[in-house]
Amino acid sequence: MPDIRIAPAVADAFPDTLIALVTATGLRGREPWPDTAAALDGLERQFADGTWQPADESDPRIEAWHAAYRSFGTNPRRIRPSVDALGRRFAKKGALPRVNPPVDSYNCVSVRHGLPAGAFDVDHVTGDITVRHADGAEEFTPLGEPDTVENPRPGEIIYADTTGVLTRHWNHRDAHRTRVTEDSAHVVFALETLHATRDGHLLKTAAEELRDLLTPHAEQTAIHYLGPAHPQATV
Repeated sequence: MPDIRIAPAVADAFPDTLIALVTATGLRGREPWPDTAAALDGLERQFADGTWQPADESDPRIEAWHAAYRSFGTNPRRIRPSVDALGRRFAKKGALPRVNPPVDSYNCVSVRHGLPAGAFDVDHVTGDITVRHADGAEEFTPLGEPDTVENPRPGEIIYADTTGVLTRHWNHRDAHRTRVTEDSAHVVFALETLHATRDGHLLKTAAEELRDLLTPHAEQTAIHYLGPAHPQATV
C-alpha cells in the first residue's frame, strides 16, 4: 500500500492546494456501469440544450491552473491542464470520449465540476508517490506512447514514484505504465484544486460523486485528502 505525499516545497509554493484521493479496491471494470453511462448521457444532454457548459480558460478554476503552469515554466495554451483540454474537447464535439468505465467516471466528474482528475493503477506503482518539483533526470512515458521517453523540465511539478514520472506538468497527462484499464483492480483517483478556501466544497462534492460511481463496482472505496496541513495519505 503506497503512501502519496505532497513535498514541502510544493505545499509552500501552493499553500491552498487540496487533493482528493478516491481509492477503489476490487474494482470490476469489465461489467456494465449504468450509473456512469447515465451520468455521461445526462451531461451531454445538458450541453446540447444549453443548460450547462464546460469551464473555459476565463473561469477562475482554469485560470488558477494556467497561472500555476506558467509559474513552473509550462505554457498552458500549448500544454493544457487536463480539465482544460477535456472541456475544450467536450465543447467542440459535444461529447466525452468513452475509454472504459473507471476512466469515463472520472472524466465525467472532472469536466462537470471543472477540476483536474487523473488515476493510477496502484498495482503498477513502485514505492511511494510524491507530488514534487522535477530535477530533470526523471523519465516519463506518456499514456498511449509506450515507446516514447521524455524528461520533465527541472522545476516542473510532477507526480513520481521510485521508478519514474506518473504525471507531467502536475496534471497534464498520465503515464502509460500506470494507466487504468478494464482490468485495473486497485486504483487511486486524484481530483485537485489550488484554491481550497474557495473551491474546497466543490472538490468534496466531486470526490463523493466519483466515489458513488465507483462503489457499486468495487469491494471497497475510500476518500482521503492531501494538503499542506495533511501532506500524506496511504492508499
